[in-house]
Amino acid sequence: MGKITAIIQARMSSSRLPGKVMKEISGIPMLSWVVERTKRSNLLQEVIVATTNSKVDDPIEDYCRKMDYIFFRGSEFDVLDRYYQAARKHHADIVVRLTADCPLIDAGLIDEVVHKFVETGVDFAANRLPPPYKRTYPIGLDVEVVSFLALERTWLEAKQPHEREHVMPYIYEKPGRFKVLILNYHKKLGRYRWTVDTVEDLKFVQQVISYLNNQLDFSWLNVLQVVETHPELMEINAQVQHKSYDDVDERIKGKEN
Repeated sequence: MGKITAIIQARMSSSRLPGKVMKEISGIPMLSWVVERTKRSNLLQEVIVATTNSKVDDPIEDYCRKMDYIFFRGSEFDVLDRYYQAARKHHADIVVRLTADCPLIDAGLIDEVVHKFVETGVDFAANRLPPPYKRTYPIGLDVEVVSFLALERTWLEAKQPHEREHVMPYIYEKPGRFKVLILNYHKKLGRYRWTVDTVEDLKFVQQVISYLNNQLDFSWLNVLQVVETHPELMEINAQVQHKSYDDVDERIKGKEN
């Protein structure tokens, strides 16, 4: 099976909520929620925080050093290159892509996607694709798993800005290019937004975790129970629009190709 490595992309310069990965939830930076919950996986051998070479992301390196988290620094906008270089440096055979703005990420769900990836022998497995694709899991539980060989081929061949910024589109946007598996839940829960990209999203997550007694150990089904019991929580960030897979950060223009 080889070495299975989770790489969590993180940066301070979010366009809609700058510094969001270090925003606190119950007194703990969001980045730490993601790392610690990811580490609960039974199948991962390593968890890496992949941030950028930009000076603005020095606080992420400082925090990783403080917490003894493994980290890697690479390209700011060519996130595909950042992933590839991190995976290569750490000799990953299988890469799990996660993002630092998903503090409700579930280790059990990570293991489920990894298990299906290994069992089926595909190049890429995920529990969702971003808009405009349909999804069955809530936004914020996103798990993508790719073989290092497929990641390397993608790194070599992908040319479009959105393919470099969003890492995986080259793999799934053209059917037949790679062997792709999408895991679907038996209920359609894609309407739920559990990621953090705005102030409203952060307030939602803070409220949910307060209902879970501010504990680190809970499953995504516990979160589902909270929001179904307290449907008013969904009104907090109901107006937030999720980004599409082919959106490109305006700041990329003139900086990287």
